Amino acid sequence: MTRLLEFTKMQGAGNDFIVLDGIRDRLPPLEPIAARLCDRHLGIGADQLLVVRPSRTADFRMQIYNADGSQVEMCANGIRACFLYLREHGHSRADQIRVETLAGIVTPRAAGPGRVTVEMGRPVLEPEKIPTTLGGGRGPVLDALLDLDGESLRVSSVSMGNPHAVIFVEDPDCAPVETLGPRIEHHPAFPNRVNVEFASPAGRRRIRQRTWERGSGETLACGSGACAVAVVSMLRGLVERSVTVELRGGELEIAWPDDGAQVSMTGPAEEVFTGRIRIEGE
Repeated sequence: MTRLLEFTKMQGAGNDFIVLDGIRDRLPPLEPIAARLCDRHLGIGADQLLVVRPSRTADFRMQIYNADGSQVEMCANGIRACFLYLREHGHSRADQIRVETLAGIVTPRAAGPGRVTVEMGRPVLEPEKIPTTLGGGRGPVLDALLDLDGESLRVSSVSMGNPHAVIFVEDPDCAPVETLGPRIEHHPAFPNRVNVEFASPAGRRRIRQRTWERGSGETLACGSGACAVAVVSMLRGLVERSVTVELRGGELEIAWPDDGAQVSMTGPAEEVFTGRIRIEGE
């Protein structure tokens, strides 16, 4: 049977999302259709599909599907979009809420018109928990040698609720994101696959970055990736404890006051348009 599925298109620093309302609407099974909805030629088009639902452990729950249809733990830009959606569509008036994700409970709060701050939790530095076979002991995994078909590449790794590999390059604009990104994403050293960041500090308070996201390809922004790059840069002593990360789609403010603190991220989010799409379902 054909039905109409209502959706909202949102973006945060150029990272774009389809948001479905599982609080208001009875949704069909999403695994069979997530990739089609995200397809930029045959569907709506997005980096990720976000689903807001009720939660038993927090104020709300957010499910995240990548453009290839795989479900993932965390999307930091998506959390900001989710927060804005919940407020603008009448589900919450609170200035701060708790959102359940597969990576745990994340706390976004209002930070001015069109801006949201997210408490991302503490970075995971232990190789086994990232997970990665690089490094050893309790970590951190900094400048570890990764064998890529006989070529050695220095990679740092951290989890911000999802795994990241950080590579420092001279100029992210010239980095081989589309060739190296998928090879590292699927490397055996990362059993759950990995997001790949190509980064370059530009002074003590700014970092330039491009991201290859697992399951989505290169995106204009990756919030958890910006946090991962900031954490690795701070651990290496390259930048201060509060930085601006410059992405292709915009800028994010990342702060990590000390090694025992949570990482906070502040950035934009906005609604782009709403619509309906025909799908086959119950």
